[in-house]
Amino acid sequence: MGALFADAEDVRRRLAGVGHLVDEGTATALYLASVLDRPLLLEGEPGVGKTSAAKALAEALDTPLIRLQCYEGLTAGEALYEWNYQRQLLAVRLTEARGEHLADADLFTEEFLLDRPLLRAVRYAGPQPPVLLIDEIDRADDEFEALLFEFLGEWTITIPELGTFAAVRPPVVVLTSNRSRELHDALRRRCLYHWIDFPTPERAAEILRRSVPAAGEPLIASATEFIGRVRALDLDKAPGMAEAIDWVSALAALRVSRLTRPDLVRTLSAVAKSPDDRTAVTGALGELGYPEEARRP
Repeated sequence: MGALFADAEDVRRRLAGVGHLVDEGTATALYLASVLDRPLLLEGEPGVGKTSAAKALAEALDTPLIRLQCYEGLTAGEALYEWNYQRQLLAVRLTEARGEHLADADLFTEEFLLDRPLLRAVRYAGPQPPVLLIDEIDRADDEFEALLFEFLGEWTITIPELGTFAAVRPPVVVLTSNRSRELHDALRRRCLYHWIDFPTPERAAEILRRSVPAAGEPLIASATEFIGRVRALDLDKAPGMAEAIDWVSALAALRVSRLTRPDLVRTLSAVAKSPDDRTAVTGALGELGYPEEARRP
């Protein structure tokens, strides 16, 4: 099987072809993950494009995206596999109705196996490996990380009743983290690593052009500058590109062509996602270049 990408520039070009712009560092990290068959851990502030990078990667490769959304209390059954207890019970009742007996070994076969995301990624048999997104791994419990070690180290999953399943070709695995807690060193050692920074003003403007084609250049320019200056304020949650895209989309839907203070105030909820942040941004509008208009006598 050939390489998925020719080089890092090929990654950038093909992701751009599906509407997702990445910098050289992110493109290189994705390329190395695909060519070295190593999982890639992406970290960065919320909204900088970690999850969307994995989605775009699957789209560019024309292969399925298999997503495991992590959360506190996530279990092995929800991530690896489960047994279809309803079908097992039905099989037992049908067998008993015929006056026969069903051995335990007959109940734990592939017929009754439910593939969850990790097992589905291992058993996928398409022409290209799938992209497996393990999203927000920092939200899962410490114990769940240990469940990933065999999978990430060997691309295998062991089911006691059936044996070990090994991937014919490893999936392209992207893990994301917002650093809400520190991940275990053993997990980090199994992964390539890349931190995604908030994009430069030039790239942020290009992302907005592609994401919100209805927005004109004056709006793109002023919105990009405003987001950059807001991010320098002391906020609970600085707006990321996801918020910037939502905000410019809202402004475009309102047919705003040039950013003004009244338009800012009525759409601020797309940028400031808490009462304290809204108060802080509103109070700084004058410093940000949008002073309150003087009242006429």
